[in-house]
Amino acid sequence: MRAIVVSATGGPEVLTYTDHPDPEPNPGEVLVDVAASGVNFIDVYHRLGRYPLSLPFVLGNEGAGTVAAVGEDVTGLSVGDTVAWAGVMGSYAEKAVVPASQLLAVPDGIDAEQAAAVTLQGLTAHYLAHSTYEVKPGDDVLVHAAAGGVGLLLVQIAKLRGARVIGTVSTEEKEILARQAGADDVLRYDGFADAVRDLTGSGVHVVYDGVGAATFDASLASLRPRGMMALYGQASGPVPPVDPQVLARGGSLFLTRPSMGPYIATRDELAWRASDIFGWVASGDLRVHISARYPLSEAAQAHQDLEARRTTGKLLLIP
Repeated sequence: MRAIVVSATGGPEVLTYTDHPDPEPNPGEVLVDVAASGVNFIDVYHRLGRYPLSLPFVLGNEGAGTVAAVGEDVTGLSVGDTVAWAGVMGSYAEKAVVPASQLLAVPDGIDAEQAAAVTLQGLTAHYLAHSTYEVKPGDDVLVHAAAGGVGLLLVQIAKLRGARVIGTVSTEEKEILARQAGADDVLRYDGFADAVRDLTGSGVHVVYDGVGAATFDASLASLRPRGMMALYGQASGPVPPVDPQVLARGGSLFLTRPSMGPYIATRDELAWRASDIFGWVASGDLRVHISARYPLSEAAQAHQDLEARRTTGKLLLIP
């Protein structure tokens, strides 16, 4: 098969499109013919070595496709089923082996590309809005990068939960997308903390920040007393060390750095979140915006576009 292999960490140029041995499923695993792989910032962090992995490795954490073979002890899945997954390495490839416990059956009415586009970022948006900070009707919510992959989904989910959503974006095109997703107000990054306080009076209940260093201080300044900062990513770079007294001075603020693993640690929790996400997509309550599809061989270009913030919504690699 062909795959994207990383033999040394670095820039997009380290992504090598090459022949790689076909994987074989062990007991409890499933072999999938990959129809589409999702491109995510965690892939960039793995490529850079920010989240170190043993070299060499096949990149990619998310995908969808068709079951090609099942290993021993696998029940409930058959050859030909359409499935999706997130958080499993090796997805930038024509074939992938995935533990059956982490596979999600894709319901009728959702194709493999939609499933690959919504699984990881949809699960992220779900846990942020339901568990990290449980959004309630009437809450004021600030979503950074509101036209990005997670941002567009998070805006929609927060609106489904009855919140007033303020989004930040960098361009007029992205503002249009954020408003189409349901954002009540859309701001540029420059001076957003003051603008948020002008809109809300006392600040927002929660900030969902996947940008990191460039927005962190102003995000804290956007919170009302006892508000929560959910720092779930670092697209602009890691945040320097923080003096906890900053949280006290801001009004007994809460700061958390969530990641997906602990929020899908059990099969029941994974199934709950996926059922909600796929159900909303099937019903039309959650719209998936796929902004670009690249051949698998052009993974480096996809990474360049993502890091340069030239993209909106979701990027897919098609084997």
